[in-house]
Amino acid sequence: MKFILASASPRRKELLTQIGMNFTVQVSEAEESADTTDPAEYVMQLSFLKAEDVAGKIPVMYDAPGIDQDFVVIGSDTVVAAEGEIMGKPVDDEDAARMLRKLAGNTHQVYTGVTLFCFRNGRLERNTFYEKTDVTMYDMTEEDIKDYVSSGECRDKAGSYAIQGLCAAYIKSIQGEYASVVGLPVARICYELKKMGIRWRE
Repeated sequence: MKFILASASPRRKELLTQIGMNFTVQVSEAEESADTTDPAEYVMQLSFLKAEDVAGKIPVMYDAPGIDQDFVVIGSDTVVAAEGEIMGKPVDDEDAARMLRKLAGNTHQVYTGVTLFCFRNGRLERNTFYEKTDVTMYDMTEEDIKDYVSSGECRDKAGSYAIQGLCAAYIKSIQGEYASVVGLPVARICYELKKMGIRWRE
């Protein structure tokens, strides 16, 4: 079985490597737009679009008219939700600071959607799901926020923070899968693959 991650995220690559999965990367070029304001539906829609885009290019990747190997494409998307707002990546440092002010001292939710496109025995199976994790942060002063934003770590992160990075200093507690907050719920992915009768490592 060939595994393909539809993301260039170094964090997602690290998580899959951590569980012993042998995979390649094919970045999705799908337009990331969803027709919902529900965060769970939002991440599931985007994960589906990414997985579908990459799965549709598999014959081209193999440079053959047909597909000569079974595969699983893993598409994923992560957002932060707080006070009714879906927070993706900040557009600039000011936007990052705004998000952090809303998150500091409060509990918010991190949603990660995953879609598995599995081709085997001439059949295509699709499995889409999401994980929600509650994250509680300690208060952050304006100086704390300024220092963190100036580090640059928040610029490509949903909700403007990295739980596995410098922002760990402000994480009070989490309820749910930690890896999902990082960007990929690997335990849930392994569980779903196991239900499908697929081994994620040799």
